[in-house]
Amino acid sequence: MCQNGRYTEHGIKGADGFARDRFPLDPTYAVGVPEELDELAVLTEPASVVAKAWEQIERIGARAHWSPARVLVTGAGPIGLLAALMARQRGFEVAVFDRATGGPKPDLVGDLGASYHTGDVDNAMQEPDVVLECTGAAPVVFDVMGISGPTGIVCLAGISSGHRTIEIEADAVNRQMVLENLVVFGTVNANRRHYQAAVDSLVAADPAWLAGVITRRVALDDWEQAFEGGSDDVKVVLDVG
Repeated sequence: MCQNGRYTEHGIKGADGFARDRFPLDPTYAVGVPEELDELAVLTEPASVVAKAWEQIERIGARAHWSPARVLVTGAGPIGLLAALMARQRGFEVAVFDRATGGPKPDLVGDLGASYHTGDVDNAMQEPDVVLECTGAAPVVFDVMGISGPTGIVCLAGISSGHRTIEIEADAVNRQMVLENLVVFGTVNANRRHYQAAVDSLVAADPAWLAGVITRRVALDDWEQAFEGGSDDVKVVLDVG
């Protein structure tokens, strides 16, 4: 939430990451991880991003009498799958849209009790109450804004490459957002309480399902292989030990 941009963040901006055996940390900001999570605790950071997104969605929803029931998630990477997990933990009907037609993603979504869709996002779910956009793909971003239901909330959690130009009907987008009281907002990173909420969510999840999100482990000495995306990759982690 820094307004002037003069912040540092390990592994993201101005500070080294945590792929080392030892590092100093102010204990005020440390979040304890239950022993039962074991190596699955590596999912805490991406889960914290989603926990923050859900906190903001729920705060925005409190602007009026609002009873959400249907959630659309676009993108079935780690952020998208964890967004779907937290939506199902809240008891919502969930549809997940992704371009992958094979690999582990359809089964991971199905195991949550959600539906998996490819092709056109319009066919995934019409008039969802909440959309979590986790692809960053510009056409998908504007498509989900167009299909969102009245008083809908669209959370943008994906980051666009910035290298693509598309044409949109700006007047139509403006008219829909105003007349249907839509809210579109962006979110990234998290505060300490979101890390704690992430841990709580992971502890409540099926550990076998969480293990399925981690599709590949790479030794630290072979770290470059972690950036060579495979067709079946979801979450790739470094084995520091």
